[in-house]
Amino acid sequence: MKVGLIVPIDDESLGHIPSYRELRDLARLAEASGIDSIWVFDHLLFRFPDQPPSGIHECWTILAALADATDRVELGTLIMCTAFRPAALLAKMAAALDVISEGRLILGLGTGWHEPEFRAFGYPFQERVGRFQDALTIITGLLRDGHVDYHGRYETADDCALIPAPTRRIPILVAARGPRMLRLAAAHADAWNTAWFGAPDERLAGRRADLAAACAAVGRDPATLGVTIGVVVRYPDLLAGISPGTVPPGPSAPALGGSADEVAAGLRAHAAAGAQHVIVDLQPPTPAALDRLADAVERFRAA
Repeated sequence: MKVGLIVPIDDESLGHIPSYRELRDLARLAEASGIDSIWVFDHLLFRFPDQPPSGIHECWTILAALADATDRVELGTLIMCTAFRPAALLAKMAAALDVISEGRLILGLGTGWHEPEFRAFGYPFQERVGRFQDALTIITGLLRDGHVDYHGRYETADDCALIPAPTRRIPILVAARGPRMLRLAAAHADAWNTAWFGAPDERLAGRRADLAAACAAVGRDPATLGVTIGVVVRYPDLLAGISPGTVPPGPSAPALGGSADEVAAGLRAHAAAGAQHVIVDLQPPTPAALDRLADAVERFRAA
């Protein structure tokens, strides 16, 4: 099982908006520590009731820079909101980033969920799944075949060609929970994501059962769809002095923690439950916490 790390491009994880230098140094440290992948969230603005607005770097720009700053780690989006960019353009952006990284991109896609940022930046929030279906059809057609001619209700790609075409099959991950999204993941994705968890629990078992049902509905063997799990790893003693985040999963979500052996045991439980890739939201996302996580990952792999 692979273990990835969320890179904190927002202003809540560390109590401030990190500079690119901080992000680059953390990504390089993750790579040197044996972490398999680094991931970024795709948001534009956060507005929660009774809280001041907070912000985040634009994820694709940061990920492209990190692609050049690293050599080995895979580079993932958790997730790219297809509503924020035209689908054909997003496919072209993905192909370019995969060239920059020499084949390390995992393109995670989803509908988005935070209505205030849609409203603030002028994107429609309604009928998100239908819009996502159009976008996914265009993106998969371009990335896998290099061409698509599609006229949907929300998006079109009229005799569109992706030149240069990708040099490999870029893996497409879909974050999904509802029945329609699960069927789209089962029909089109290389991998599926669900989050957020500490150790595997009954929620995860239920979501896996829903995924299996979606695979059955579209005639797909669920063993052919990769499973990725968002997992919180929290070190409360290192969180002192850092403002608690307002962005989910937040400080009250289930989490792995404790000693390196305890975190390693949690990773082993996810591997036993069928996860191929665990994506860690590290709290706090600091070098000291990363050192602890790297120790746990090393013990997990040694077992």
